[in-house]
Amino acid sequence: MELYTNLRAGEKGAYLSIFAYIFLSALKLTIGYIGNSEALMADGLNNTTDIIASIAVLIGLRISQRPPDDDHRYGHFRAETIASLIASFIMIYVGIEVLISSGKNLSTPSSENPNILTIVVALFSALVMYGVYKYNINLANKIKSTAVKAAAYDNRSDAIVSIGTAIGITASIFGYPIIDTITAFIIGIIIIKTAIEIFKEAVYLLTDGFDSNFLQKIRVEVTQIPRVREICEIRGRKHGSMILIDITVAVNPNLNVRQSHDITESIESTVQRLSNYAVTFIHIEPYEPKDVIICEDDYHF
Repeated sequence: MELYTNLRAGEKGAYLSIFAYIFLSALKLTIGYIGNSEALMADGLNNTTDIIASIAVLIGLRISQRPPDDDHRYGHFRAETIASLIASFIMIYVGIEVLISSGKNLSTPSSENPNILTIVVALFSALVMYGVYKYNINLANKIKSTAVKAAAYDNRSDAIVSIGTAIGITASIFGYPIIDTITAFIIGIIIIKTAIEIFKEAVYLLTDGFDSNFLQKIRVEVTQIPRVREICEIRGRKHGSMILIDITVAVNPNLNVRQSHDITESIESTVQRLSNYAVTFIHIEPYEPKDVIICEDDYHF
């Protein structure tokens, strides 16, 4: 199944992020400490959380590849969305820690300026993370993975943070040491902001939020299928990378089973053309000749 192949491909992006973050976090924390830069150390601490977040994404991708079982008839695809949610919690925690630490240092800023080497490390890190971002965002768009896309956005945020770190360190070297601490504080805010965005996206998907524009496209295409008299109801939700579509259509009540089945086949093919990852569930209702359509709801409360 193509979805499982894509999930395995997504692991490459997670591994790339993990190795990049391990290297960069060790480099930033070491040079930040030696070079007396709070901003670079804060950036390095941010990357340590990114390691954990990337591992969570990797685990989610691994679990998502498990085949359907008795308890998970639709498979385990939502595991990657849950992994994104866990990653956001980790990032929020570290972001708060960075804010607390830099807030304390604002009252007693260091009188020693950072070493110029810390600027080089920050700019080098920005280049590395931008390269990782480009790889992961292209991979995410190719395989339609929300987890890899979340990782890519985190990569982009880290590249921006490193550029901001370099600016803060430069200002500190030129006689404004408090700017380095202020930059660390801003980094904490950026970490939390990125985490909240990932959190909102994960919650949106886990609560069955769905793109209404895509549903409208399906409605327009299905309405044009011969013998489909009316679309009574159309709903959608995402299950990891898989898209689940429920459609209730009204047709001529005098059609036989074979003819009704052919209509469902046409609907499935139409939705499949709009998305290769869509699975469509179709319910047929009789069309009332007096322009009255009776559609039974799938849920009764």
